[in-house]
Order: sequence, then C-alpha cells, then structure tokens
Amino acid sequence: MKTVAIIPAGGSGKRMRGSLSKQYLSLEGKPILAHTLNVFEHSPDIDEIVLVTPGTDMQMVRQMIIEPYRISKVSHVLAGGEQRQDSVGNGLAVIGNDVEIVLIHDAVRPFVSTDLIRRTVLEAGKYGAVTVGTPVKDTVKKVDQNGGVLKTLDRRPLWLTQTPQAFQRSVIQEAYRRAQENRFYGTDDASLVERMGFRVKMLAAFDQNIKITTPEDLLLAEFLIKRQKKGDCLVRIGFGYDSHRLVEGRRLVLGGIEIPHDRGLSGHSDADVLIHAICDAILGALAAGDIGRHFPDADAVYKDISSLKLLESVRTIGEQRGYGVHNIDTTVVLEKPKISEYIRAMSLKLAEALKIPEENVSIKAKTNEGMGFAGRQEGVAAYAVVTMTKKGDE
Repeated sequence: MKTVAIIPAGGSGKRMRGSLSKQYLSLEGKPILAHTLNVFEHSPDIDEIVLVTPGTDMQMVRQMIIEPYRISKVSHVLAGGEQRQDSVGNGLAVIGNDVEIVLIHDAVRPFVSTDLIRRTVLEAGKYGAVTVGTPVKDTVKKVDQNGGVLKTLDRRPLWLTQTPQAFQRSVIQEAYRRAQENRFYGTDDASLVERMGFRVKMLAAFDQNIKITTPEDLLLAEFLIKRQKKGDCLVRIGFGYDSHRLVEGRRLVLGGIEIPHDRGLSGHSDADVLIHAICDAILGALAAGDIGRHFPDADAVYKDISSLKLLESVRTIGEQRGYGVHNIDTTVVLEKPKISEYIRAMSLKLAEALKIPEENVSIKAKTNEGMGFAGRQEGVAAYAVVTMTKKGDE
C-alpha cells in the first residue's frame, strides 16, 4: 500500500528563546529537521514525503537540508498555514487518490524509529486511524485557575500522545474537511478523527520519542543522540548476490571494466553484476534495503548508467550513517570468458570508488563446472561480503 508522510515543519521556536526556528537548530552538527527526514528516507514503509515549511523557508530548506542530506523521497515542499492544522491541510490537498495511508509526524521528533513507523502504518491499514503514546506515570491532579487542587484523576486510562499518527487517506481527509467546515482546531490530528465518532487505536511508543521545543529538550536530545552513538555497532557485515543473463548486443562489464566477449549482460544499467552484488552487500550491512529500491529500473535516469556511479552513491549512504567500507570479498561465477587478467584492473576501480586500499579488495573467479545457468553460459552470478566500520574506528 502506498504511504505518504506529511511532516509539518512550520514552528517558530519562540520557546527556544532564539531567532532560529527550532526545526533548524543543530543536533550533533546536523539540523533537527534533517535527522527527522533521514529516518523517513530510510523507512521501507514510506513512499513519499510531503514537507510543509514557512513560505519564506522553502528554497532554503531545499538547498540546506533536502539536497545536501540526499532526502530523495520529498515529493513536495509546501508553504504552511497560520497554524499546524492549516499546514497539514495544505499537505493533504496535494495527496493523490492512489495513496492509501497518510502518516503525520512532527518535524522536531527526530528520535522516531523505523520500527515505530512500520507498526503505525500497519495498524492504520487495519483500524483506519492510529496514534502513538505512552501511559501517564505520574499522579495527575485537576486544578482550578488559582492553583487549587480540585481532584486527583485516575491515571490508568490516561496516555500522553505523540506522533507519528497514521490514517487511511479517506478518513483523515474527511476529518479535515469537517474540521474546516466547522472552524474546529484540535491539538492533534487524531482528535479531528475522534470528533467524527471514529475510534482511534493507541499504540505504545517510547519515552525517548521526544518533541524538541525548549532549550531543556535540546539538552536531552544531545544526551540521547550521544548515547545512541555509543550503542552503535562498530563493525557491520553485509552479504550481496546478483545475476544477469548473457545476451547478444550488450557489452560485458565486470567490476567497472569492459571485457571483450561475444555477449554481454542484460540489464537496465550497464548490468555490472559484480558491482550490483557489492552494492547489495553494503546496503544489507546498513539495513538500508536493496539496489532495486534505491535505483529502480523503471527510472530512465539509470538507463545504461555505469554501475560505478551507483556504487559511489551507495558508499555515500554509508558515510551519511557514519560507516565506511573496510574490505570486500567477492566471487564471480562464469564459464567464459576467463577474467583472471582483468582482476587487477577491476580491483583498482573498486578500490577507487569505495575509497579503500587495493589490498582490501578481493575478487575471485569460479566456473560452475558446466552446471546451472552459469555453467550453461546463460548468465553470470556474483557474490559479495562487505565489512563496514564506524567512521573513526577503522
């Protein structure tokens, strides 16, 4: 099911007591908004992102956040309205009828996880409307305007609501239509659905999914992200595999080197099966999907492109997550042609693209002893294992 995330990022940051809007404040050297968008960029459950910002910030957001941080899923950058609800409404107005689920998330909640996004989307598909939150832990008292305690409330049914909140498109669009018609403004999106009599499902989130609105929140966020980094694995290992058919009228490119042969590999790009296996191994180590997700064969941009460019892009994804390739071990399975004389040149190309020493690149060539599609010379297969290390720990 197609899912679009709307990220309202129109906050002024008045409670931060500064001139810079809170979504642009630096968190470990990176804007808070960039941290948030990065989670949705790498969520396999999100197809598009609609970003809503102050009208005066639209160009700046593209140039300073979307482009440098390679947030490719952003399909629209829209001007926001007077209030958050108006901004989300502007986002809903551009969503097509092919969208099934709409997820809405605060721009200044950068610690949302891809797991929480997935659970929210899946439950929205079942129930139609979902919010996330945590049970109230403290004793709750109702007070009057003078600070006098009126009563102590039963906290057992009370929850503190967060985002993401996700809805079937028709449900949230109708809720917004009615709210606009009645000039009703709620404190969150789920409340607009509730007032229609629609039952909203509550999912348990986590306390660290904080909303950064005050200087104290920012200090806590700095602590959380440092603790998160300390918990990161210093070494990641990924495995990749790919295969392509041998056909007439195509060049045979392996490891970035063109190899003389009467046939080449069929594919949308140059069909470099070795590099494709390496790309998948890197993406696997990062838990970032596969090569088809990042470079779809339906996109004309990648038609006949050199796979070395794809490899460089994948390497960059790792760098953005704080990881670099340490070494690769690969095997190419084919009967003909013999490629041993080209292995050195291939190793140099791969080392250059990955920014690692040549001695950290291993390429082996094997036949399949006449067995299987490779043995019958119908195609070529490649396997790759990649070790990645945390930058600064190589």
